[in-house]
Amino acid sequence: MGRAYEVRKYSIQKTGAARGKIYTNFAKEIYLAAKKGIPNPDENVILKRIIEKAKKQEVPNDIINRAIDKAKGVGQDEYKEVIYEGFGPGASTLIIKTLTDNVNRTVGEVRACFNKVHKNLGVTNSVSYNYQHLGVVVFNEPDEEKVFNALIEAGIDPEEFETENGETSITVKFEDYNALRDCLDKLNPNYEFEIEETGMYANDKVTLEGEDLEKFNLLIDLLNKVEDVSEIYHNVNI
Repeated sequence: MGRAYEVRKYSIQKTGAARGKIYTNFAKEIYLAAKKGIPNPDENVILKRIIEKAKKQEVPNDIINRAIDKAKGVGQDEYKEVIYEGFGPGASTLIIKTLTDNVNRTVGEVRACFNKVHKNLGVTNSVSYNYQHLGVVVFNEPDEEKVFNALIEAGIDPEEFETENGETSITVKFEDYNALRDCLDKLNPNYEFEIEETGMYANDKVTLEGEDLEKFNLLIDLLNKVEDVSEIYHNVNI
């Protein structure tokens, strides 16, 4: 199922993450969405959707509310998103998304992970030029024509569109993701999304074997242990 299948595989990889880190990452995401816009989910659709995803992951309401309060100026934490690009074992490449209140600490911890497998971070666009920033949704809807017509009417040109076994998956460019969600909410506000993700997806995949694969897996494990790392994207076939 194209990108949707890739997202499913990635989601399976993330299930091993500690529950505490999931809470922390959502708290930072909520804080950033509230800080950049209006700190009210009724008036900030991006914040609203992040909160909906957080609740699906059973993030407690007090964590959600504290993050919004911090964005209103209650509390001293100031987070920002920083993206790192790196070269891993073999021909692997990685894009690491972090949410941090201390850039010097975070870059040091991320660089240390690469150093342990004798690999290096790259400069901006040294890796990302070979990735696409996309949004993916998967939901139960067997009527392909109804959904496709709604997208056309909304002026949305999907990168991928497929309906199979009563389930529709749609991939769009990142800049079209909010318009896609608005379109689907208008079409049916009761859709329940199995997948609703945005991320970086490699244009070309590589397969690693032997020592390269072992070192790559070690690198992923090390990065997952860095508290400020929220997402890891790569070009390796799993």
